[in-house]
Amino acid sequence: MTAPRDPEQLTVPARGGELSVLHWPAVVPGAPAAVLLHGITSNALVWSRVAGALGGEVELFAPDLRGRAGSAGLPGPYGLAAHADDVASLLDRVGPATLSGHSMGAFVAALAAAGTSRDRVRGLVLVDGGLPFPEPPGADVGQKVAVMLGPTVERLGRTFPDLAAVRAFWAAHPTVGPWVDVPSVAAFLARDVTGTPPQLQSSVVADAVRTDGADLLREDLVLEAARALPVTATLLWAPRGMADRPPGLYDEDRLARLGAERAGITPQVVPETNHDSILWAPHAVEIVAGAVRRAAGRHAAR
Repeated sequence: MTAPRDPEQLTVPARGGELSVLHWPAVVPGAPAAVLLHGITSNALVWSRVAGALGGEVELFAPDLRGRAGSAGLPGPYGLAAHADDVASLLDRVGPATLSGHSMGAFVAALAAAGTSRDRVRGLVLVDGGLPFPEPPGADVGQKVAVMLGPTVERLGRTFPDLAAVRAFWAAHPTVGPWVDVPSVAAFLARDVTGTPPQLQSSVVADAVRTDGADLLREDLVLEAARALPVTATLLWAPRGMADRPPGLYDEDRLARLGAERAGITPQVVPETNHDSILWAPHAVEIVAGAVRRAAGRHAAR
């Protein structure tokens, strides 16, 4: 797998300020473009290994979504529709592009494709997201979101005395832990950190997670978008979930019940992965990069 290249830092005007965007330029003039959208408590640098595997064949733009990392200062209201509007603002600069999203980013990609950006979306790759997740237990939406996200959400609002403590938190995480010392993943985790010792904390805005998480649980909103896609889509899914245990968020029976293929979504399992390693494990990175390459290539051939 090609070593990840360092991206350029861009900003794009968006409601209330500037959307932070990482840009991996293409090596060939006129190459097709793809927009890469991260998950609910993640940031743009989670795509670094996929960008490395694409090797400059596709021009890549990965925003920090509103309320995260470089876009943490963008104000609410949050929610999937707000993120889809920010994608539209990015497409104003980028032009027509393939959209790929991981986890919550896949839902944002589907909503953007089905909504006001539909005429500018040329391909769609959904990575362990985009169709309704199983309903988590809980008495209210906040509890359901906490159960759905597991240990990841525990860092929000917590302070850490130094970077070693941040690393220790992630090292104990069931899906992130095995990757904490991989340089590209360590850089992604560092991008989440703000403040100075001994008051380091996550840049993720807790209210954004609560609002976005509530939207993820709205099956009507999610299915409406999935059934109105203007292009065919690929959904790459992991057989293990957010706790690195089977089942994952999807399986063949669930995808059939949700009507994936009737909606023009072709599911493909990515073996030996969980919800995070699907973007990091070498064999998975090649599969995700290949799907983005093919979707962008179909656009370029038009």
